[in-house]
Amino acid sequence: MQLSVFKNGKVALVALFILITISHTYAQEKPAVEKSQFKINVLLPGFVYEHGLSDKNTLYSELSSGYGYTSNSFGKTWTFYPYINEQFRHYYNLEKRAGKGKVTSHNSGGFVAMAALYNFRSISTNDNFLPENASITLAPVWGFQRTYKGNFNLDLNMGVGYNFDKNDSELAVVLNFTLGWVIGK
Repeated sequence: MQLSVFKNGKVALVALFILITISHTYAQEKPAVEKSQFKINVLLPGFVYEHGLSDKNTLYSELSSGYGYTSNSFGKTWTFYPYINEQFRHYYNLEKRAGKGKVTSHNSGGFVAMAALYNFRSISTNDNFLPENASITLAPVWGFQRTYKGNFNLDLNMGVGYNFDKNDSELAVVLNFTLGWVIGK
């Protein structure tokens, strides 16, 4: 009687080992975006919060400052303005990067996004120029984000969209480049 229990116990132990091995194999996580992350930008001072909506999609929210350069018959001037950048991002190559042994943490990957930017009225101007009006830009963008050692972060995205303010509307190039650090989740 004890022999059959030992024999059945040995079979049960082998079955348990196989089950754990199989479940561990299937439990390997697919690369996915972070549930949430905060970043600070130093190139154009600002803050970013990126919230994971699913394994590959995020809502990217940025409050930052921008600048522009204007030249006309009255002269040349730089303008500085705060802006809000909202993007629905789809990270399309996380599995491919992970398969090549590349980092995917902190949403390091390529993405496509629909961007909506709100540029507030300029906070600086030259007396020869009227202050820049607030404007809205809608654009599809392509970009990539990388986070390196020390949580140093680089984010670049670009596209062509439609910009409009109270006076006119036009096609506009969208270029967003940030350097900073991931400071928390």
